[in-house]
Amino acid sequence: MRWKLLLVTSLLAAVAGAGASLVIIYALLGSTAARILSPDIPVAGALLIPVGFIIYAAIFVYRHTSRRRALQAITTVLFAIVLIAAAFAAASALLRK
Repeated sequence: MRWKLLLVTSLLAAVAGAGASLVIIYALLGSTAARILSPDIPVAGALLIPVGFIIYAAIFVYRHTSRRRALQAITTVLFAIVLIAAAFAAASALLRK
């Protein structure tokens, strides 16, 4: 497996996806961290951004590996989901009033 590719791609997808959605949530709703936990329409829409980055990262890894493509794409998705969940947990702890 190409672990460097998997880790770097997952990290970039997590940073871009979580960062973009947190910036949108913060800009639209202010610094209330409780809004992340109670999904409204803007929050639900902003949470679709990381899904797009995860899909793009999985397709990128799938296309740039030669063996065990599906396994590496799934591993990238799982790494990115864990990193995005950690970013949201850290943001909700840091942005709490």
